[in-house]
Amino acid sequence: ELSSHGYEATLIPVLSFTFVSLELLSDKLSHPENYEGLIFTSPRAVEAVRMCLEDNKEAWEHSLKEQWNRKSIYVVGKATAALVKDLGLSSEGEASGNAEKLADLICSKQVPSSAPILFPCGSLKREVLPKKLKEKRRNPRKRRVFQPLGGKVLP
Repeated sequence: ELSSHGYEATLIPVLSFTFVSLELLSDKLSHPENYEGLIFTSPRAVEAVRMCLEDNKEAWEHSLKEQWNRKSIYVVGKATAALVKDLGLSSEGEASGNAEKLADLICSKQVPSSAPILFPCGSLKREVLPKKLKEKRRNPRKRRVFQPLGGKVLP
């Protein structure tokens, strides 16, 4: 419609992200015995894990997926839960709605442990979930795996 009036539309994403520290995350995913479970609060965190698994598909299918499925995997939101399911993992907490309520769920289900819960996240995440878990003697191990890119300049 706009082009018929001599205008050209350009779609510019509001936020773009880049993935970081994937090699370190991949190493951590290869050692589920070191963790109580996993926490995902965004689809991008699940995407970072998926990217790590691309280089380790055989080990994932052979044993790692089963080992992680024996642990608690927590998510916020239906979209995040669907992506976790696509990885072959079972999760809980999708209806929690936000990080604070997810922290309450985790605290009600997890007994305090010395083993950390692996929490892949972005650089913009709020501290609500880690702070609340630490207060309740849970041990979230944050791993920054994505960050925003600078905005694009309009032509």
